Amino acid sequence: MEKTFVMVKPDGVSRGLVGRIVARFEEKGFTIKDAKLTQLDRQLAESHYEHLNSKPFFGELVDFITSGPVFAMVLEGKDAVQNARSIIGATNPTDAIAGTIRGDYATDVASNIIHGSDSCENAEREIGLYFH
Repeated sequence: MEKTFVMVKPDGVSRGLVGRIVARFEEKGFTIKDAKLTQLDRQLAESHYEHLNSKPFFGELVDFITSGPVFAMVLEGKDAVQNARSIIGATNPTDAIAGTIRGDYATDVASNIIHGSDSCENAEREIGLYFH
């Protein structure tokens, strides 16, 4: 079985969506291997998004992700990375289809409710950042 990292962002936590989001993954056969509600500091946020540090929106992204608590999870399941991303939906909510988490709950590309690892390598790296 494969593992992936999924994080409900501050907008999802503040809107009370954690339970509904977790239920979607469990209903699709994922097992929660680890989870925690945590407040990210700038150092962890910058490490998590280091691949975006040259982008003009990097500072705003770090400000947003540190603006409130996040709910971080390690999920396990068959083809976990790919299947979790299918449940999450497209990064830009206008491109996300109804029935996906972002399609149903996200309001804009900056406040898009949830993060999911995009590869097995990044899942391993992100799990190591949050659960060490």
